[in-house]
Amino acid sequence: MRITLIGLNYKPEVTGIAPYTADVAEGLSERGYDIHVVTGFPHYPQWAPDPRYAGPTIEETVDGVHVTRHRHYVPGSMTVTQRAHLELSFGSRVARSRIPASDVVVCVSPALVATGLVMARLKAQPLRPALGVWVQDLYSRGVIETGTMHGPSVGATGNLESGILRAADGVAVIHQRFADHVRTALHVPESKLSVIPNWTHMPHQTPMSRDHARDLLGWSRDSVIALHAGNMGLKQGLENVVEAARESDRRGGPVQFVLMGDGNQRQMLEELGAGISCLKFVRSLPEKEFRAALDAANVLLVNELPEVAEMAVPSKLTAYFGSGSPVLAATAAGSVTDREVRAAGAGIRVDPANPSAMVEGVMDLVSDPVKSAMFVESGNRYLRHNMSRDVALDRFEEWVGTLASAHPTRARTASSARLGE
Repeated sequence: MRITLIGLNYKPEVTGIAPYTADVAEGLSERGYDIHVVTGFPHYPQWAPDPRYAGPTIEETVDGVHVTRHRHYVPGSMTVTQRAHLELSFGSRVARSRIPASDVVVCVSPALVATGLVMARLKAQPLRPALGVWVQDLYSRGVIETGTMHGPSVGATGNLESGILRAADGVAVIHQRFADHVRTALHVPESKLSVIPNWTHMPHQTPMSRDHARDLLGWSRDSVIALHAGNMGLKQGLENVVEAARESDRRGGPVQFVLMGDGNQRQMLEELGAGISCLKFVRSLPEKEFRAALDAANVLLVNELPEVAEMAVPSKLTAYFGSGSPVLAATAAGSVTDREVRAAGAGIRVDPANPSAMVEGVMDLVSDPVKSAMFVESGNRYLRHNMSRDVALDRFEEWVGTLASAHPTRARTASSARLGE
């Protein structure tokens, strides 16, 4: 079967959606599928074009997968208008280019606008592939929960997302709560919906000791460290972590807060945190050092805006659950993130936008090493049983097989007939 994955993000980006798309592409290729990836130029989470990539279009092979890259606009800061410009520039480049002959095309959302353009192009063909949309974030919830849109524009975004998803032959989402929203609010028939939870994209290995990890990174063995690893964007609401560090300063420095990664809010956060001794910024690290940072921390932080409840499942959880550290989630009670952390038994929740609660939550975990160890063991077990790469690939393979069967292309049908299948 010939499968094309179309999405804005791919390797060598190491955070966000890119590792999952790469895992699917490489995993299905290893299973004998003919895989082609159409993607953008690397730019995330630093929101700047990677200077190693030049030209308007690049054809390359990345870890055994044929990849076509199209250059696109990269905004200096992220507003609704600039996000739309980014997606339009990528989507229009893809829609005007030659898309590989395929039995199934899977578009990754985000980018929703680009997905709509590509699907419109393919649907206009007399012989088209089966079309699937793989939903990692929900736009219609995101614009409400982050407050980036108000009034009629919110309804227009919901209508756009609904129209694009209903036009697909099948829609895969990463959480049952997403499926419920897509079915009830976006009116996508349940028969078109599949749930494929995200997984850990890092190979399993036993967590290293905290002291060894800190020695590797040059971090003090004696500090209490609360680490947030990953994107520094709007929905993370990381001002709360900055203010928690300020509160730790006021209390004499019982907790050191580390923000590791990049994103369109990083510069603002650095300016906000200037002069706070209990706050440190660290750039994104290669995999070995990234794993060490997770194991070096006493506590791993997930932080969300108070309004964020349904729009996204933090991808960092798949890495957190496999580490040697417990999780503290500053998120609304009952949110998707809250339910994931509780389902895994991997940590505790505190109220969002409450710096004092974050400091106290970290100190409570550190003061009870037995409970923290139980959280770590439970998170590791949940990851092995529910978030393995092989299980996810089985689900994805089944989904694309269903898409291909429901909408066979003439080319595939002719090929099957020739082979006597």
